[in-house]
Amino acid sequence: AGLSWRRSGGAAEERRGRHLETGEVLIDRLEVVTLSAGYPSKLPVRKYASQSDIPIHDWPDLGQCNDFDVGVVVSFGSLLSEELILRFPYGILNVHPSLLPRWRGPAPVFHTVLHGDQVTGVTIMQIRPKRFDVGPIVMQKECAVPARCTANELGVMLAEAGADMLLATLKKLPECIENSREQSKKGATFAPKINIAMSWVNWEEQTSEELDRLNRAISCRVPLRTLWMGNTVKLLDFVDLRDLPLFPAVTQQSIPGTIQFHKESNILLVRCKDDWVGFRLVVLKKKLSAADFYNGYLHRYFQERTNDHNVWRFQTHKPEQSLAKRAKRNWVATHR
Repeated sequence: AGLSWRRSGGAAEERRGRHLETGEVLIDRLEVVTLSAGYPSKLPVRKYASQSDIPIHDWPDLGQCNDFDVGVVVSFGSLLSEELILRFPYGILNVHPSLLPRWRGPAPVFHTVLHGDQVTGVTIMQIRPKRFDVGPIVMQKECAVPARCTANELGVMLAEAGADMLLATLKKLPECIENSREQSKKGATFAPKINIAMSWVNWEEQTSEELDRLNRAISCRVPLRTLWMGNTVKLLDFVDLRDLPLFPAVTQQSIPGTIQFHKESNILLVRCKDDWVGFRLVVLKKKLSAADFYNGYLHRYFQERTNDHNVWRFQTHKPEQSLAKRAKRNWVATHR
């Protein structure tokens, strides 16, 4: 019997975990726990549990859970008490989409893409109280990160691998628990949540490769942002210029943030630290194509009416303090 905690993710893995392909029943009793905050009815796992008549609990009201063998946590985001963990003879397992101890924390997939990791994987570990992602490793599988994949694409791939690994672990649970190993004390990194502060582009400091990785990592949640004459502009539909013909009219001596419009491909080009990046759409009060933005804000008619060349550039937003760094400091202070 098992009790599963979920906050996000699809239902396909739940179906795979309950029945083997041969029809053999692996779990004779399954109940699901989800966080009640936000919109729990939209969670795929909650929808699947409801359709399949699987009992659902809203955290932290678990009812009677003393007669389960093992618990499973996936993308839950809440610490579990020692008293709760000890109710399960085999403890509580966590399916984590990284090669722990690398990328402990709530957003490992995003940071795998953001930092250009070429190798990642899935770790099944035992939960320990009071701290996230530090328990013994029960099973771990390494896999290559597909070239130029997005965080969403990588997340789907790792979810499928994690479902297979969880099934294999549950089939030989006593043996897997007995052969578990402690995590290495070296190589630990933290993966903080994605936030708006990370989406602001620094044209002077970020390279085209870094912006490409940033876009693939976070744009599914938060679009890239910059400033235009003091107004926030969202940058959409990132273009990898390596996949397109060369742009002979583009000068490499332009100041970072400089904007040019490539009419033949309808792409807005922006100079960053080392090269140019492209976007097909922007949002400035409303969604605009590159051509619309050029005609409305960059056309020579408007440029001739101002001597301020900064008006023709995107400006870097410079907050007083990085929220990502602040979150990391708070996490380190809490877990010392």
